[in-house]
Amino acid sequence: AIILWNTRYLEMALADIGTADEIARHTAPLGWEHISLTGDYSWNVEDQPDPDALRPLRAVNSLLAA
Repeated sequence: AIILWNTRYLEMALADIGTADEIARHTAPLGWEHISLTGDYSWNVEDQPDPDALRPLRAVNSLLAA
């Protein structure tokens, strides 16, 4: 289930930044660093997205931005 979820967001991220097919071909949805293996999550019940929608991607913080 994690890989399927990652794939949905990865597809959105690659489309958003306009990644070339050659680079996208070498990208994998196998990461799980964002998953709490202990199940400790905090949910805001009032801030629920549409069940068919994805949450927006986080903005990338550039190390070059000053």
